[in-house]
Amino acid sequence: MKVTMLAKEYPPNVYGGAGVHLRHLAHELSRIMDVEVKCFGNQNIKEKHLKVKGYQPCDRLKECNDPHFYLPFSTISINLLMARDMIDTDIIHSHTWYASFAGFLAKRLYKLPLVVTCHSIEPSRPWKEEQLGRAYQLSSWLEKTAIESADRVIAVSKNVKEDILKHFNITEDRIVVIYNGIDLNKWKETLTDFTKKEYGIDHDYILFVGRTTRQKGMIYLIEAADYIEKDVQIVICTSAPDTKEVEEEMMQKMIQKKNIIWINKLLREEQYIELYSGAVVFVCPSIYEPFGIVNIEAMACKTPIVASAVGGIKEVVIHEETGMLVEPAKPKQLAYYINHLLRNRELARKLGENGRKRVKEHFSWTSIAQQTKNLYESIL
Repeated sequence: MKVTMLAKEYPPNVYGGAGVHLRHLAHELSRIMDVEVKCFGNQNIKEKHLKVKGYQPCDRLKECNDPHFYLPFSTISINLLMARDMIDTDIIHSHTWYASFAGFLAKRLYKLPLVVTCHSIEPSRPWKEEQLGRAYQLSSWLEKTAIESADRVIAVSKNVKEDILKHFNITEDRIVVIYNGIDLNKWKETLTDFTKKEYGIDHDYILFVGRTTRQKGMIYLIEAADYIEKDVQIVICTSAPDTKEVEEEMMQKMIQKKNIIWINKLLREEQYIELYSGAVVFVCPSIYEPFGIVNIEAMACKTPIVASAVGGIKEVVIHEETGMLVEPAKPKQLAYYINHLLRNRELARKLGENGRKRVKEHFSWTSIAQQTKNLYESIL
């Protein structure tokens, strides 16, 4: 059996959770079946059971007079190229709206079964209109078309499943919940100081990792800084801003806080592992989070979590067992629980140990790959 996966992100071009998910899922599935990945970029990987091909938009699109139209036109052009090459496969599996049109076309043109993974859905992210402009209507339509035509839809949490049923015309029996996972052989507590020294982290610190977007709730952590223990550093690792305006807004807020260290670039995986491992607390202040891979990354490194009680986070972080859940958009409450763990290190250590245990039991990529393969077999 062979699956062809369609996505925007694949290494080395990974900016968010969907790209992390696809990298690990494709690798793990290739141990038990043939996998082909078509993605945005110029990748060209040919291994025995895993092949990856990147696609670039049509060159003439660079002449587009209105920059707001470049994203939708370039996205559609790549989807057309992906669909054109859709041969010699048994099943199509698309990830995110960026590649959903190629999946829809392949199902129609080649009569192949289609699986769509929803890492999030556009109706639950109205702020994306700020990033996408008029293309937000297109992204919403492409997503809706693919989801409603799919043979099966994978939701990365029960919360996402509920949102799909709320916003799309699809029956519940076509939706399956399969969580995200993590490679526990790589993601484990690693107490080194190379990255901390590089960025001037020389005190106890709390950590945020995520894209520079309103969704991630960075602004509430920045506002909470005024109420957090003064001798503690706040390390904020960001990448891939939704817009320059959002990035500049966050920058202006952060430069007013002396205890914030802003690492505004993508790091290597081993650097993230070091930063997670050394943090006293990991903070996830999102206002919307379908799953939140960053939380299981932190838990794998035995770091306790303070996170917003929204979306799929509530299915990952267990209050007072692996971390603390707070109301979203409440900086003072966020600071209260961060300080609580800073002042109670034995409790923080216990929550971190529980987190690692929970990840081992529920978020293994080996199990997730087998669940995904079983789903494929059920619709062939």
